[in-house]
Formats: sequence, C-alpha cells, structure tokens
Amino acid sequence: MKIILSRKGFDSSTGKVASPIFPSCELCSLPIPEARPNSGAKRYEEIKIGELSLGMIVRDLTRGKIQGDAPAHLDPDLNMGSVARLANWKPVFGQAGAAERHLQNHGVKEGDVFIFYGWFRQVEQLAGVYRYVKHAPDLHVIFGWLQIERRIPVEKRCEIPLWALDHPHCRRPTYSPSDSVYIATDYLKLPGMHIDKPGGGVFRRFHPDLCLTAPGASSRSTWRFPGWFSPGEGKAGLSYHANPGRWTQEGEYVLLKSVGRGQEFVLDCEEYPESIRWLSSILELSEM
Repeated sequence: MKIILSRKGFDSSTGKVASPIFPSCELCSLPIPEARPNSGAKRYEEIKIGELSLGMIVRDLTRGKIQGDAPAHLDPDLNMGSVARLANWKPVFGQAGAAERHLQNHGVKEGDVFIFYGWFRQVEQLAGVYRYVKHAPDLHVIFGWLQIERRIPVEKRCEIPLWALDHPHCRRPTYSPSDSVYIATDYLKLPGMHIDKPGGGVFRRFHPDLCLTAPGASSRSTWRFPGWFSPGEGKAGLSYHANPGRWTQEGEYVLLKSVGRGQEFVLDCEEYPESIRWLSSILELSEM
C-alpha cells in the first residue's frame, strides 16, 4: 500500500490566500478557481459548507478579487453535502499532466490512500465580514482523504459512472492526455487494521495532529513527522524529498523542509510499516 500526500486547494499562486479555519475550528478547503472558460463548473456561491456558501467566504477573504459567481474547480470532491448529488455518489478526485504521470510512475493503484492537505489560517468574522486573524500562523493542514477503488482514464468516458460525469476532470476538453479520475472505496480497508470509516471524506474540525507544519515553524513548509519517517538506506522515502539535507532529527520527531514544487508525494508503506498505524491514527480524527 502507498500513502500519497496531495497538495490541494488555494495556494500562493492559485487563489493566493489561505483556506479558513473558522472560530469553531471547522476546516474549509477552498477549491481553486476553474481556469477553463465555459466549462460548466459550479460557481463558488453554489458550493456549501454546512449552511454557508463559499461565495461569501472567497469574496471576503480575497477582498473581492474572486467573486461568488466565479467558477470553481471542485476537486477533490469529498463532501456529500457541498452540492446537489445524483444517486450512488462517491468521493472522487482528478489528476492530469506531470502530477498524474508521477502517480503512475510510482505505481499508485487500487487500495492506496490519498491524504489531502492545503494552506490554512484562522479567520474571524467582524461586522459580518470574514477576515484573517491578525498574526495567526500560516499552516499546512490535512483536510481530507480518499482510498482508491478504481482509477479511470477520462478518455474511457463510457466507464465513468453517471454520477461522476459532472466532475471537472470529466468535462471536455480534458486537461491533458494523461487525465484520470480516482473513485473512492465504500469503506476504508487498511492492512491489519480495523477502521470503521468511509473510503473518502473530509476532516471537519482542526486538530493539532492534522497539522503538518511543525509547531513554532517560521514557514508552513517546515513539517514535523514521527522519527521513523526520515529516509534511510534502501528506502526511497517520500517522493520529491530524497535529499537528506531536507531532513533534521529533533528528538523523537523529524523535521522536513518540504519542496515547493509538485502536488503528489508518495510513500511506500512496505518500506515504512509504521506508516499504517500513523495513517490510521489520522483517519480516526474524522467525524462520521
């Protein structure tokens, strides 16, 4: 089995602001703007988190640079309640181009688990307007997961379930010749572990164990993992992070200066058997 740390949502180049951590500690990953014109994409104002429309949230946090009627690239699509659904819907994720080739080159397949993370920051609401809390830190936070039941190249349109055809990567034209969608399993299945969770979903509330950024770090890209996570002899380690100079032992932990490029970072659980229990402990933080 493999674990894929997958960078998604607003970032410094697309969206240009952090996704919010609300005063209630609720997490809301903001999908990036849809780049293709006339794509039929959902608008931010059509997407919900609970009773809130993302339209108001993106308008406030971007100070009007992105309006509520702008089209959104709702991917990964993990939350049943975010938009209206057809019957039999499941969480789904699309990938294309160099990032998709990276996944295939690392043998990502059925049963492997995507762990989605993004850039987050605490917000508050004053006079009905959302804004970032002054001096609140920028953090990389895990917000969702998806275990792969099936990968479908979008060129095989006849194999894509009807309920998934509304996904951004299933609309024409495709993003690249290597465009694919990943469908979630019904329930999580981890080797040697019992975990009663669906195959895909979101972490609704912030928890310190969902935060990749090291406590007190000056950069959100400095991460802290258990000590066993560091690369070693005969281990490929986390993809894109083979350089030993990126890793620093700190007691029982290891710090990683994560790369700025790349979207998908792959870890082979056969090389790191401890990773299964680590993954399970994270997934247990989700709320049914």
